[in-house]
Parts: sequence; structure tokens; C-alpha cells
Amino acid sequence: MQDLPQNEIEEQELTLREQLESYLRYWPWFVASVLVMLVGAYIYLRYTVPLYQVKATILIKDEKSNELSELAAFQDLGMSFSTSELNNELEILRSKTLTERVVDNLNLVVRYYKVGNIRDAEVFDNRPFDLKVIPNAGKKGTPNGFFYIAPISTTQYTLKSEGQRGETYAFGKPINFPWGTIVVSPNLAVLNENLENTELRVLIQNRDAVVGSLRSGITASQVSNGSSVILLQLVSPVPEKARAILNELIQQYNEDAINDRNMVSRNTANFIQSRLEIITGELDSVETGKVEFKEENRLTDITAEGQMFLQDASTFNKLQLEVETQIALVNTMEEYLKNGNTADLLPANLGVEKEGFTSQVANYNQLILERNKLMQSSTAKNPLVIGLDKQIGEMRQNIRASLSNVKNGLQIQRGRLRGQEARIGGEISAIPRKEKQFRSISRQQEIKEALYLYLLQKREETAISLAVTTPKAKVVDSAYSQGGPVSPKRQIILLAALILGLILPFLVIYIKQLLDNKIRNRAYVERKGGSIPIVGEIPELSKKDEELIKENDYSVLAESFRILRTNLQYLVLNKQEKTANGKAIFVTSTVKGEGKTFVSANLAITLANSGAKVILVGADIRNPQLQRYIDGSFENKGVVEYLVYKDTDIHNYLQPSKTIKNLWLMVSGTIPPNPAELWMQDRAGELFAELVKDFDYVVVDTAPSMLVTDTLLINQYADITLYTLRAGYTEKKLLGFPLENERNKKLKNVAFVLNNVSMANFGYGNKYGYTYGQQKVSFWQKIFNR
Repeated sequence: MQDLPQNEIEEQELTLREQLESYLRYWPWFVASVLVMLVGAYIYLRYTVPLYQVKATILIKDEKSNELSELAAFQDLGMSFSTSELNNELEILRSKTLTERVVDNLNLVVRYYKVGNIRDAEVFDNRPFDLKVIPNAGKKGTPNGFFYIAPISTTQYTLKSEGQRGETYAFGKPINFPWGTIVVSPNLAVLNENLENTELRVLIQNRDAVVGSLRSGITASQVSNGSSVILLQLVSPVPEKARAILNELIQQYNEDAINDRNMVSRNTANFIQSRLEIITGELDSVETGKVEFKEENRLTDITAEGQMFLQDASTFNKLQLEVETQIALVNTMEEYLKNGNTADLLPANLGVEKEGFTSQVANYNQLILERNKLMQSSTAKNPLVIGLDKQIGEMRQNIRASLSNVKNGLQIQRGRLRGQEARIGGEISAIPRKEKQFRSISRQQEIKEALYLYLLQKREETAISLAVTTPKAKVVDSAYSQGGPVSPKRQIILLAALILGLILPFLVIYIKQLLDNKIRNRAYVERKGGSIPIVGEIPELSKKDEELIKENDYSVLAESFRILRTNLQYLVLNKQEKTANGKAIFVTSTVKGEGKTFVSANLAITLANSGAKVILVGADIRNPQLQRYIDGSFENKGVVEYLVYKDTDIHNYLQPSKTIKNLWLMVSGTIPPNPAELWMQDRAGELFAELVKDFDYVVVDTAPSMLVTDTLLINQYADITLYTLRAGYTEKKLLGFPLENERNKKLKNVAFVLNNVSMANFGYGNKYGYTYGQQKVSFWQKIFNR
């Protein structure tokens, strides 16, 4: 910026100022646009249904660290559940199954509206009645349109469809339709308070559509990384309804989790009960046999002779008892695996003492649960189900292999213990055979009794786990809504309306200016016109305005030509050589229609009104237009006749004006076939020499310079060339034509006259137009005029 010359800096500042003024002159449009946008925003905010955001947060518990969990009862068996991944829980919360339960429990397929003048308001709480849809087999679809239900008492109501007459029904009475049956129940608490204005418009929707819409509306996300807190959100026009939906969703999620966890416990309890029934029968049989053996052999106590040997064998008996118990458990599990269904859960607390076996059973049961959940919403051909079936089959084979290995090890151990028993038996061979049989019966009794007591204990633990169930999701924050609506945002809408109201006129004006290829004001001519001065601006005339200036005229048009006259005298004509002769003023333009004849006529009148002797010459002999501005009749003899008839005198073709003092006319005359050749004669110079000698000012209306060569041929006789440009008509690119001809000296002493300038572009901005002495216009009148 500091390297630029001062005149270039001033030119840039002037351009910026002009750009701003080009927009500020249309300020009423900006004001009107902003007002329209603000009014539109107000109407939008007034009649748009507001949306409220409802939130709820829940904590997914880590059941491995939960000491109060029902799983604590099975720690001795090594049985535990793995923590659910958070992503799986998010999908469960958005699942179709849970959403369907929420829709059914809250009866969301039915919506109630309070009819308003413009906007209907949905009603959720404090309804005067409730409508329940009872689906019928073989009937599908939903009603088209709405029902209008209005209670007329606490026992009756009227129901009508759109476009039909209403009928009276009793509350609680089923009403059959082709698509189903409805039952309307009264809300006595509301009806007892007020029976008037309780009519509601009821919409019954398709259940699947409601479920799909609700699933897409509910969002579940993790509050923060590494946290097991889930944020549930729902946007709805009725915050009470959204709060009820989220709370119901959390409740259904907890119930579903509890049912999943209890499924294993119930299956285990059923298995234990069936085994207890078998063991009870076997224990009863062994005890009965013991009693019968004692009665038959009349035994009351063990002989003292075997005490020492029995004490030595007690250790082996204990080990043998444990081994037999384990073998019985393994046989039981093998029988269950052999005869049970592959979709059934395995008992998880039989106490088989093998490392990793309990975790295998727990993982197997977890796969069974996942497969059962998938089968609720899919078929056995689902790739996920097929994959789970494959995993279940592999794990079932692994469990059977593990049981087989355990059984083989126990049998080997039992063989060793029996060998020890045989050795001790030889040592106690002296004990009577009956005592030996009695000891065998007692051992069988102890085995059955130990198994029976163990199963009783596990049955009680399983019953406790079914009774003590804690919810999987802890409610951190129940469903709540913010104070104001989240949509539409009032401040943002109003701000957007304000900005849009300012941008729209700006864009329209900018695009209009961008596409505008016409000269509009003197600023553009001054920037592009180089050293050629602008000596006058002629205002745009309305249809009511006169085209010719009158005597003692104080209109804006007259003042503009007076300024043009003054600029010619002080800026241009005074620079010419001061002689007794007059001044020849040639008026031309680039193309037809730019107003050169209009400028010529009014300039001549203005000069004549100042007291000077003026002649107006019609030098456009191809398309004469001067007669349009001449009052009264005139002889159509003039320039052409003077140039053709060389022996005639110029005064024969001069006609004084009948309305304007000091003004003479020399019309173009008959249109010749060779206008260019006529202007090339020496007599053309004699014409202007004679006129300059007899008149103070010679105003010459010439032909358009770019269309024909006439003006360029006679311009050598001009003292000044007034080049007319018409605002809103002359294209910007045409400004190069007079500039080139001025540089090539084809046009002498060129000065621009800007014609047809609108009042908005008049002068140096509309603040400085020719309105001095004119009647002031009020602010509202200006708005109206614009």
C-alpha cells in the first residue's frame, strides 16, 4: 500500500466508497427484506411444533464384582458369567424386541390430538379417555384417517370418522371394524372435573411403523470412553411421552436381563429336583435293605475284633467314597448329555472336580442363550445361528470328552483303592461274613446319603438365586427433559432470518451489477474515460415530463442543461481562440437511441434563453430526428439542399423558431442517396464557416459515429464534440470507441454528456442531485416512490 502513488490510493478508496453507496442507495429493500424475513421467522416459530429432548442415563453393572449377585451362591462350583460388552448392550437397548414391548405396554399405536385452529397439539397425560386396539385374527391393516371422539358423560361418548356422522357408544363396549376391534375406556378423574371441550382426534397407526419410527428416534451412546454409563436420548414434541418411553425401555431392559439370568437357574433347579427324586428312591431302598439285613442276622453292633482293621481302612473308605461320588456325578452328567436335547442348558453346579470343566459348562450355556435369543427374531438358516450351532456342537463334544477323561481317571483311582481294600479284606478275613456284608450295605447308604444332602443344598442355593435378582442396569438419572425446546431454536431462527434478510437483497443487487453491461453513472465514465471531461448529466424523464425546456423553466432537466452550458463555457469553450466568430458544437453518439438529438435541441434552447444567437443544424441526413423536437410547421429544406445546389444562398434555408427567441433551425432536408459524398465536398466547410460567422453558437446534431462515417468526415469543423452516452442503454464496451477516436484525433475536443441518468445515480450520489429549490419529499413518500 505504501508503494502505490497517492492518486491510486485515492482511486481505490473512491471505488470502495462507490461500491458501498451502490448498495446503501437500496436501503429500503434491505429494510423490507429484513422485515419480511423476521415476520416469516415469527410465523414459523409460532406455528411450528416444538421438539423437546429427553435424556436418561443408566449404569450397566459388572456382575463379576457384584457381591450381592445371585452368582455368589455358585462360587464353590467355579460358575460365573462374563461381563457383557458395552456395544452388545447398546444393540440390545435398540433392539426390535424391547421396542415392541415398549410400544405395546404404553399403547403407542394410538395417538391423541387436541384440535386447534391452525396447529393440533398431541395429548399424552390427563386424557379424558383411552382407546385400546384389539387385533383380530384374519384382519389386517389400520384405519384411514382419524377418529373424532367426544365424551358426553362418564358412561357414553360419540365417535365419528372423517366425513361421516357421529354415533353414540357406551364406554367399555367393543366396536368392530374391518381392520380390528377397539375399546374406549373413560378416565373418570379427568371427566369428573370437566366434560366440556374434551373432544380429541385419535389416530391409530400401524404397529410395525410405530416400532420402526421409535427405534430410529432413540439413540443410545456411551457417556465416555472406559465408562459403562449409557446415555439414552429421544426427541419428541411431547416431553411427557418421551419420558415415559425411556423409563419403560429401561424397565423392559432390566426385565429381559433378569429373565436371561434366571433361565439357567430354573433349568438347574429342574435338573436337581429330578435327580433328588431318583436318589431319594435309591437311598430308601438301601436303608430298607440294611434294616432287613440286621433283622435277619440279628445284628446290634460291630464286633470289637474288627475295630483295629476298620480304623486302618477308614482312610481308604473315605477316599473310595469320594471317588464313587465323583463317578456317580460323571455318570449322571453323561446320561444327561446323551439323552438331553442339544438346545437345553446343562446343569452348572454338580461339582465335578476337574479344572476348567465348570467354565466349559458356563460357556456352553451362554452360547445356548445367545442362540435362543437369535431364534426369536430369525430362523435356523441365519448365518449367525448356523455359526452358533457349530460352536455348540464342538463345545458339547469337548464336554463329553472331558467327562470321559474324568471318568477314566476316577475308575483308575477306584481300581487302586479296591486293591487296597482287598489287602485290608485279607487282613480282616477273620471277621464274620455277615459283618462284611453289613459294612458293604452301610457304605452304599453313606454314598447315597452324601449325594442326597449335596443335592438338597444346591436346590436351596438355586432357589435363593431365583428369589434374589438385582436389575442389570442401575438408573443413574431417570428420564428428564430440558427446560426449553431443542427445535426450533428461536435465537438461531431469528438470527438466520436477519442474516438472510440482509443477504438476499445484497445477492440480488450484486448479481444485477455483475450481469449489468450498461453504463449507469458518471463514476464509471470518469474511471474509464481518461482525460475526457464530463460536462453534463441529463436526468431521466418520466412519461409526464416535457422533453423540451421552456422559458423560465426551473425543472431538474432545465438546471442540468444550464450546468452543461456553464461547463462548456468555463471548461472547454473559453480555452478556444477568442475571435468574433461563434462556436461550433457538434453533438454525436456511438449508436442510435442514445439521445444526441434530444441533447442538441435542449442545449440550443438553453443557449438561446441566455440571450445568445443560436442555430440548430440537423446534420444527421441519413435518419433525421430533429423534427420531433420542433414546434409548429417548417419547410423540409436545409442541409442537403444547400450541399446539392451550389448556387443557392445559405440564408434561404434558415428558419427562425416560432416559440424560442434567438433560435434558428436548419433542418436536414431531403434524405439523399449519397450522404457521405455530400459531406466530403468543400461546400460542407463553407456551410459551417457561414453559420459560425452569423451565429454565436452553432449546435450540430450529427449521425452516430460508430454506425456511419458522416460525423468523422465533418468533425474537423467542430470547436467541441459533445459525445452523448445514455445511462442504462449504452454498453460499457462501447466506451472504447470514442476514447480510441479521440486518441487518433478523429474527434476534436471530445467531452462526454451522460443522458437519462436515474435520480439514484444522479450527480455524485443521490445526495447531491439537482434538487435545490425543489419541494422536499417526505420519508414515506420516498419509500412509496421507490
